[in-house]
Amino acid sequence: MVVIEVIGVEPPCKRCTATYKNTEEAASKLKSEGIEVTINKLNISSKETISKYGVILSPALAVNGKVRVAGRIPSPEEIVKIVKESQ
Repeated sequence: MVVIEVIGVEPPCKRCTATYKNTEEAASKLKSEGIEVTINKLNISSKETISKYGVILSPALAVNGKVRVAGRIPSPEEIVKIVKESQ
């Protein structure tokens, strides 16, 4: 089981929304390959998110508790690659 956290502002901006959609697309591809993925959405300005990740640029993407992308929109292909490297 892989946990992907999309970290962004609330309400979500266009960049955060695009990152979430790309993550869903990547998760669908990974699921077809037998890799189970859970996607969580985190608010970048919450104290818990700040203390856990220290991210100040959104959107950001954490895989299994490690920030892998910050300040840009990763493509679905990049997300698939990151998840496969994280296993």
